[in-house]
Amino acid sequence: MSLTRLNAVSYLNTKPLVYACEEHLLVHNFQLIYDVPSICAQQIKKGNADAGVIPSIEYARSDAPYAIVPDIAIASNGPVNSIFLFHTVPVEHIKTVALDTSSRTSVALTHIILREKYHLRFTPIDHPPVLDRMLSIADAALVIGDPALECTDRPEPHLDLGEELTDMTGLPFVYAFWAGHHNRLDASDVHILIEAKKIGLTALTDIAAVYARTHRGSSTFYEAYLRDHLQYAFGLEEQKGLKAFYERAYQYDLIDAVPELHFF
Repeated sequence: MSLTRLNAVSYLNTKPLVYACEEHLLVHNFQLIYDVPSICAQQIKKGNADAGVIPSIEYARSDAPYAIVPDIAIASNGPVNSIFLFHTVPVEHIKTVALDTSSRTSVALTHIILREKYHLRFTPIDHPPVLDRMLSIADAALVIGDPALECTDRPEPHLDLGEELTDMTGLPFVYAFWAGHHNRLDASDVHILIEAKKIGLTALTDIAAVYARTHRGSSTFYEAYLRDHLQYAFGLEEQKGLKAFYERAYQYDLIDAVPELHFF
């Protein structure tokens, strides 16, 4: 039997979704391949993966009709603590933004929040996530994921984009979810992914401890991030929040249409 190829995001925020598979805590037929969110989406599009954890904006931009694994998302309902827009000038004076393009959802969030809440248009500058260098060439810098976790003690003022969007919508925000081509996952695959999430959510202490061994933060800090700042449900409120995001993305010409959500 051939393996089902899954592209998973390499960030800590995805570990609760894949921990059970990595540790062989359940039987599965998955080959896990790790990358940043934007590359995960590209790999599915190219046919190099059957499904993956993709940024929510990529679902709306896909030419192919993707299906979503139900009940699983990477989401927040307030400060997310890993998507920061640092700035060296007052927000209302931002004219240039250095963008970490690892997740295009976060780039879209930056456009939406600065345009709708702060009435700003800016010149984007793509740049690797090295904050000092980013701020040396732009008024503001978008840093996401694990690199953002390393910047939480920086002195520069910053916006938490998860908090900003929830303030605007009153709803949770969905950053990413498992998705792929309709015929690439069967009911058993979907069930295993749902069970893997359930197991992962019981292992946050262990996940944080392992991560802390190779990063500068404490296991307590990383566990609080997973437990207090992230949510992994994909219920009706999360779907409403995702739709609100898509409507704004369409309004600001970031996607061509507001997509319907189709599930496996």
